[in-house]
Amino acid sequence: MPSARTGLHAVWTLIALLSVGVAGYAMFHAVTGFAYLPLQNPVLDPWGLQTHIIASSVALMIGPFQFLRVLRQRQPRVHRWLGRSYVAACLVGGFAGGIIALGSTAGPVAGWGFFLLALLWVPATLLALFAAMRRDFVDHERWMIRSFALTLAAVTLRLYLPSSQIAGIPFPDAYPVIAWACWVPNLIIAEIWIASRRKPRPPVATAAA
Repeated sequence: MPSARTGLHAVWTLIALLSVGVAGYAMFHAVTGFAYLPLQNPVLDPWGLQTHIIASSVALMIGPFQFLRVLRQRQPRVHRWLGRSYVAACLVGGFAGGIIALGSTAGPVAGWGFFLLALLWVPATLLALFAAMRRDFVDHERWMIRSFALTLAAVTLRLYLPSSQIAGIPFPDAYPVIAWACWVPNLIIAEIWIASRRKPRPPVATAAA
């Protein structure tokens, strides 16, 4: 339906703009040596957090464009190379994020939220890769949706942070909740979307009585 297609294009455009904006902001700080961004995490300081930010921003920059059908159909080689770069960025970003997560200065609730995010992000991305390698592109797309929903936590976190400040919620109270809220709803929405696109199985034939 044209209206549904238009709505999907609008959602994709919004996600792409937010992803590129957040990724570009992170890359600016990486290029400037994080001189304008105070970083606080005692684990592998400063390389752990910096590695996580750089790799995650690369994944966030690439992710939306991997869902473009026109890219997959007209430039499959570009799609594959971008996909490999996305997987590598997710693995580096996920492993770095998992290592530093439990050292979060926001406390254990926030730390466990980010740790579980990394714990799901890495295998979801690998399962997407393995599905593509065995040419199961239906399963590949499903795992890529899950993977990018987790990658998109970088965007939703930065939407929730200023929203909580506008609402007058103190940062120490808001951040542990946001550490979970930035990815759990994303993953739920992804699962709902995947379920809505599943084709019903044909009915099983039964012998006449």
